[in-house]
Amino acid sequence: MANDIYAVVGHPISHSKSPRIHSLFAEQTGEAVEYTAIQAPLDGFESTVTTFFSQGGRGLNVTVPFKEQAWRMAARRTWRAEKAGAANTLYLDSEGVLTADNTDGAGLVRDLRHNHQLPLAGQRILVLGAGGAVRGVLGPLLAERPAAVVIANRTAAKAQALADLFAADRADTELTGCGFDGPDSAFDLIINGTSASLQGDVPPIAPAVVGPDTTVYDMMYAPTLTAFNRWALEAGAARALDGFGMLIEQAAESFQAWRGVRPDTAPVMAALRDTVG
Repeated sequence: MANDIYAVVGHPISHSKSPRIHSLFAEQTGEAVEYTAIQAPLDGFESTVTTFFSQGGRGLNVTVPFKEQAWRMAARRTWRAEKAGAANTLYLDSEGVLTADNTDGAGLVRDLRHNHQLPLAGQRILVLGAGGAVRGVLGPLLAERPAAVVIANRTAAKAQALADLFAADRADTELTGCGFDGPDSAFDLIINGTSASLQGDVPPIAPAVVGPDTTVYDMMYAPTLTAFNRWALEAGAARALDGFGMLIEQAAESFQAWRGVRPDTAPVMAALRDTVG
């Protein structure tokens, strides 16, 4: 019996760890899956997706710069994709309808709670950035019912607009937006959703947001400490985590959406951690 075909689509795509991650998932679960990488032309994402599914493909992961296009292209969206305004997972549902999901937020929450045993309910959380990465995780993060979520961004109006967008999802969480210069007291958890670490930079926030019990989490990951995590530890943070676990967990969410089985992520993380780079 031939394997079912899945792939990750992006531009560029050669750096993607998704083929290795999903191959390990398939090997572990015994699922008949073949997973490849497709570099779509910048002006050819939709035709790439259409061709993939017309030739019998079963599911796609979508990475930069196509997540918003994937969202627009889908006829159906999960609630988390709808709120995120972007999709990293595509598949045909039982009726053959192109469906979009966004597994980033679920991957973040599971990494924090399951892998790092970090409680989120009742916590004060500072989220840095107001771009697509943050929008993609806010819904699942708010579903954990933290006491407060403060979104801080270089442009305060953009942070407040994001807070307003998710106001209906906040339950009893205090949800606010402000500039980077707004927060001036310690938080339980600080999530860096900016891309500053990719350039070796740190968002210009006050060291006062870091206390002796603060955990920081950079959604970026690197072979060594990211610039943000290094800064936070020097400011006195209790511990610093990066987004490698989120990468594996969001992939597992996609695999489960496609195959109906959730792989064990721990051995995959152990196998791949030393390949980060």
